[in-house]
Amino acid sequence: MNCKISSLHFSPIKSLSFQTIKSCLVKKNVGIEDDRVYAFSRNLNSDEAILIEKDPNKRELINFLTLKNSPFLNRYNFNLDNENIAIIKDGNEIISIPKNDREALSKKLLELEPKIPKPIYLLKNHLYPFFDTTHSEKTSNTISLINLNSIKDFEFKINKTIEFERFRGNIYVKNLEAWTERSWIGKIIKINNVELQVSSHIPRCSATNLKINSEISDINLPIQLKKTYGHMDMGIYLIPLQDGQLSIGDNIELV
Repeated sequence: MNCKISSLHFSPIKSLSFQTIKSCLVKKNVGIEDDRVYAFSRNLNSDEAILIEKDPNKRELINFLTLKNSPFLNRYNFNLDNENIAIIKDGNEIISIPKNDREALSKKLLELEPKIPKPIYLLKNHLYPFFDTTHSEKTSNTISLINLNSIKDFEFKINKTIEFERFRGNIYVKNLEAWTERSWIGKIIKINNVELQVSSHIPRCSATNLKINSEISDINLPIQLKKTYGHMDMGIYLIPLQDGQLSIGDNIELV
């Protein structure tokens, strides 16, 4: 199997960011370093926000600002470096704030988008990041893998371009026949000597309906997947079984 990593990405802030990287560190049973370690709370007081920050079992998706409940936030991106979190809009940096000053970042986002219901709090948890699957009984911390040829097959069948960024995956792969990844469920793959358990398919939600960097919805993507393939999945979840490093160009093999 001549399957390789085409691109790597992580989301510093749950649902609201998509950052491209050349390589990344992977932590056993945690995921990609810094992926979704931050999240903005929604409709919670300070005590409730602290509770879900610390305890993943108390989290529900409705507790967080996401593109599903706040599609206007798709116009922004949030980039993380060693010291700061920058707010980006239309490719331009609006402000860069020290990542430890979470209150300032929350205030700035409310200033930019006053229609966001107050209060919001920027939460942080490195041990239990804010993955959709963190509180799932079947899956915990995960890495997402998406086959670019599966997206291309979908595009061909519906006669519409679907940008890969809509899916906010961590690992995109090339040189793999469309939908082959669906046969990997329950198996182990190896990337650069890092073993990863393939745990489940990734069902898609309405956030994928949005055009890139826009709050405009131009397709009901989950329903279109269902009509085309009989499921609403795109991609697979991986659980890292050991620490290691992944890089663009790394080979992927079944164990």
